Amino acid sequence: MGTEGGIGLLGTIFAGGMAGIANWAIGMPADVLKSRLQTAPEGTYKNGIRDVFAELMKREGPLALYKGVTPVMLRAFPANAACFIGFEAFMKFLNFVAPNL
Repeated sequence: MGTEGGIGLLGTIFAGGMAGIANWAIGMPADVLKSRLQTAPEGTYKNGIRDVFAELMKREGPLALYKGVTPVMLRAFPANAACFIGFEAFMKFLNFVAPNL
């Protein structure tokens, strides 16, 4: 985390947070489609996700693929920053316990 040649704690936090935001910016549309398919009554979408997408585009337009993005992004930064910190801390621990492996 603060080792020589490393990016340090703040760099790790920023990298983790931005990785989470980038992940959800790309993955949000698929998650919206999946959620709509899962919550629809059985038999609503005979062709699966293709029908969900077609109906969504027809009724709500492309911005509907990002419905609910605000809370997702608010959670993404700190959650992924914490994940990166945890990973780096554990790697530092493992390198201390077994440095030659």
